[in-house]
Amino acid sequence: MKSSGRGSTRSGRRSSLPEGLYDPAAEPESPGLHGLVVRVHTDDNRHETFDCADLPLPGWQVPVAQAMAWRAGPAGGLGTQSSARSTWKTVVRWIRFLSALPKPPTNPGKLRAVHVKAFLHRDDSKIANREVSELQLLFAAQSMQPLLSDAAWDAFSLRLPEKRRKDGVPGYSDGELARLLAALRSASVAIRRRIRAGEGLMERSRSGPETLTAGERELGGVLAEMAVTGSPPRPYLHTSERRPYRRAMASHLFLTREDLPPLMMLMAALAHRNGETVKELPVKHRVLEGRAVELTVVKRRRGARRWYETVTWEIGPKGRELHYPGGMYLLLLDLTARSRVLCDSPMAISIWSEQDGGHAREHVAPYLEDLRGPDLNLSGWARDRALLADPAPGQEPTALELSFNRIKTSMDVRRTKRLGGHLPSAARSNTMPVLFRNYLSGDPIITAWAAEVMTEALDDAEEAAVAAHQRTLNVAGGALRIVTGPVSDNALVAAGLDAETAKRAMAGELDTGWTGCTDHDHHPLTGEECRITFLDCFHCGNCLITRTHLPRLLELLDALNARRLVLSDDDWWERYGPAWAAIRRDILTKFTPEERSAAEQQKTADTILELVENPWDQP
Repeated sequence: MKSSGRGSTRSGRRSSLPEGLYDPAAEPESPGLHGLVVRVHTDDNRHETFDCADLPLPGWQVPVAQAMAWRAGPAGGLGTQSSARSTWKTVVRWIRFLSALPKPPTNPGKLRAVHVKAFLHRDDSKIANREVSELQLLFAAQSMQPLLSDAAWDAFSLRLPEKRRKDGVPGYSDGELARLLAALRSASVAIRRRIRAGEGLMERSRSGPETLTAGERELGGVLAEMAVTGSPPRPYLHTSERRPYRRAMASHLFLTREDLPPLMMLMAALAHRNGETVKELPVKHRVLEGRAVELTVVKRRRGARRWYETVTWEIGPKGRELHYPGGMYLLLLDLTARSRVLCDSPMAISIWSEQDGGHAREHVAPYLEDLRGPDLNLSGWARDRALLADPAPGQEPTALELSFNRIKTSMDVRRTKRLGGHLPSAARSNTMPVLFRNYLSGDPIITAWAAEVMTEALDDAEEAAVAAHQRTLNVAGGALRIVTGPVSDNALVAAGLDAETAKRAMAGELDTGWTGCTDHDHHPLTGEECRITFLDCFHCGNCLITRTHLPRLLELLDALNARRLVLSDDDWWERYGPAWAAIRRDILTKFTPEERSAAEQQKTADTILELVENPWDQP
């Protein structure tokens, strides 16, 4: 036993107590309902406050506050700051709408179905369906629903017409994407070179000032002081001149808001992630054998407890880091290192931002408190660099419109094409249905590529079927007997038949399912009685085809095409492909368009195919 610490107490001996009076630390104000104020701490670790006391119609204030507290709580389903704000805006519009009515319902008990329908069909709202659906979720709270009449609640519960789903945002063409990525990398390299030049000048001003010019020594001294304080000098200049000067000085060591568009867009492109994920990139990571980085990223809208995902990003070889997500992530950390220390941020993106009055800290994590952050003006960045979209035929080129969604779509499209369209492998940050529905289905690049792939696949399958038909035909006689033009004894004899066989063929005695057979008792391959199916007749040297057989052949083609609806492509090509290819490529091409058109008028529905196949073989 020890005289202190664990195991020092026993029966009859009291535990050691701290000396003096216990003074507990002040507890942080907990989220929830505080009178008419709702304090929210969302799953994305952000805070928001909603004051229901400012709402008109006092009779609604307490019920709405209670419902809002439940909706933004653990069981309510509002997991993010943005979703809580959206619901609150709907509540404000709802209460203001009711208060503007000639006879407003002063409390939930006086609400009628006609009020709900009027809100739904008001002229000034284009998002009424979504708002009513959100109010239905909000008013399902146990504190609110019992206050509503059955008719009013039923009005919220009506099935609303679904909005027509919009196609996914189309990505960039190959040329647009190449130009955009080149511009993003060029801008990122310039930012890296600028900050490293400032770091180098500051270091040389300390270690070897005699090697610098007077101007460089002065600038190096200013940078050294700025590295400690984080604040550029404040010269006595007019505001219009002082702000550009301070921004230029800060840019020697820190990122500014103007640097965010290329860095964040390139990060989104390389990581195949949306803008929200890039905004919330964490500092915490680990490097795996100098080849990759491992970190936990945020992917919203996946449902409760499924927001966080551990990813591994390749760093890339030296000199090619800006082509790999891991290399770009480490560069982002390097460029923001000083700002992150000064603002003590756990997030990768931190910048210098001049504050009005100069008293607040000038280094901020712009997306720590609010994902909306500063306006990046992505399209303005593209216009300043003369990035042009591919012009429509006969029109002048316009500036390229930039967005995180479009560049993510473009990268997902390229990845899907590179993996041969295999969605399980292509789905990286989304599920397969979401990847197809929201990113691939509406993109013209992937649509054209898919059509090209399908065309090539069908061509390959048809060529394989033709080759199989020709190989079998070479073994079983070498060529089909095809008689074009009017059918007569002389035409059949000219095709190689003897007079007796020609006479029987003219009488129809040699006809089989869709063709004729010149010697059923002696198969060209075995020399014995033929035992193959009628579909194999198209690969046999004894097969006789005349103009009179054309209607039945066209009927067979229709039947084979109908079978495609009930069989997989592989099964259909294996079972019917050679016969289909023989008819299309080796038989019909021998007849004139007029002969084929006349046969089209004579054909009927095919029933022979059902008879010649074994019942257990039928699909």
